[in-house]
Amino acid sequence: MVTLNVNGSKRQLASSPDTPLLYVLRNELDVMTPKFGCGLAQCGACSVLVDGKEIRSCVTPISGLEGKEITTVEGLPSRWAKNRDLPVKEGDQTLHPVQQAWIDEQVPQCGICQFGMMIKVTELLESNPSPTDAEIKTALTTSGPSPHLCRCASYAAILDGAHRAAKIMAKAKK
Repeated sequence: MVTLNVNGSKRQLASSPDTPLLYVLRNELDVMTPKFGCGLAQCGACSVLVDGKEIRSCVTPISGLEGKEITTVEGLPSRWAKNRDLPVKEGDQTLHPVQQAWIDEQVPQCGICQFGMMIKVTELLESNPSPTDAEIKTALTTSGPSPHLCRCASYAAILDGAHRAAKIMAKAKK
């Protein structure tokens, strides 16, 4: 049996150790934000954070993830609360700044890619709290296994969302 720490909860899994994380998240743990896009780690729809770094869950077997912290979009509020040394309960009551910015800027259109985009922007903002447009574009296109792809072409809204999230995070630190 494999035990994973997903969004702060340890979960024992019945799946085979070579099962990709995406299938375990969606089919066994009912975590629905990582999406199946291409199945080849080329589009970013399945992105999650593992120990704070983006990975593509569609090609990552669960066998290498024991003892690591896996965060999906559902776990971003708790991650935000934890990073600010707030009680975990506050994470249950407040959206992560990236989630709030995505709502405020009305970023998603179809929504397939957006959870992966939010994961990547979260990773970026945790290491660079005030990125430029060029740094956001680099994060979303060349810093990971492959570019994050959006068929709806909401790239301008994604940039606006990333900048708004950065402002929300900066204001919260004051």
